[in-house]
Amino acid sequence: MKNQTSITNVLLMSLTINQETLSVLFIFFLLIYLMTVFSNFLILLLVVTCAHLHTPMYFFLGNLAFLDMSYSSVTAPRLLFHLSTHRWSMALQECKRQMFFLTYFASSEAYMLSTMSYDRYVAICRPLHYSQVMSWGTCSQMVTLVWFSGLIIPTFFIVFLKRLTFCGPNFIPNFFCDLPSLLQISCTDTTINVLVLFIVAGFLGIVCFVTTFYPYVRIFRAVLRIGTSDGKSKAFSTCTSHLTVVLMYYVSVTFVYFVPNSSNFLTLNRVVSVIYTLITPLLNPLIYSLRSKDLKAALQRALHIHRLPPAPATRR
Repeated sequence: MKNQTSITNVLLMSLTINQETLSVLFIFFLLIYLMTVFSNFLILLLVVTCAHLHTPMYFFLGNLAFLDMSYSSVTAPRLLFHLSTHRWSMALQECKRQMFFLTYFASSEAYMLSTMSYDRYVAICRPLHYSQVMSWGTCSQMVTLVWFSGLIIPTFFIVFLKRLTFCGPNFIPNFFCDLPSLLQISCTDTTINVLVLFIVAGFLGIVCFVTTFYPYVRIFRAVLRIGTSDGKSKAFSTCTSHLTVVLMYYVSVTFVYFVPNSSNFLTLNRVVSVIYTLITPLLNPLIYSLRSKDLKAALQRALHIHRLPPAPATRR
């Protein structure tokens, strides 16, 4: 250990070695990032400014839009820099910071999706008590808890990373930094770090998974007891957008962190990593916008207000 030199930079995996393809990818991911920021900011702006969207469901949706916008901003600008300069190296400390914020926003999004599941459960299964259970005080406390709980996992990770020495090889088989990649390039025994990863992240991950999907078990049971098909359709329509976003989140996480990172799955891991970090934050606001009549109405009303009135007709 004394003869080994600590590294100060890491080398990320390029998405392709073709220079022309890199230029095309730069334009593509730039458009994806700009649309992600615009669409999520638009939802956040509508939730804040439109009075009829001041409900618990859209309050949580506004927070989710801010999380998606922040989550995408952790990886996309750095990826665009690498694609434009063709340099895939990154300072080790910057790699650790990216890992921290990536884990923070991903964890917070999981907690937010769990909170939104509970909101849909109360709305469908206990509609008469909805305004009492989901009061503004309760919603504010839940959102505050989400934002602070998101710090638990990355704080544990960053504290236990301080005991590790990084002396090479410095190659990370992805275009962003996360904890498994950092553990792979450590030359110190990572048994304690892996143990902390399984205990802390595993426990909180199971809690999020159960609290996210168990309300839908109750929701489906309640919907099946509805006598009319119109009633069932209306009940399902209030939660299909959220359920779609939840499934996309957990499927992409499963592929990124549970599919073996071998040469056989390397291309698949890269594709899913792009979907997980760049495409999903864009799809979330689009899914909610297409399924929500209230958001469509708010957007149309906002465009109508800012539309210039027609010029008055001249009398002859």
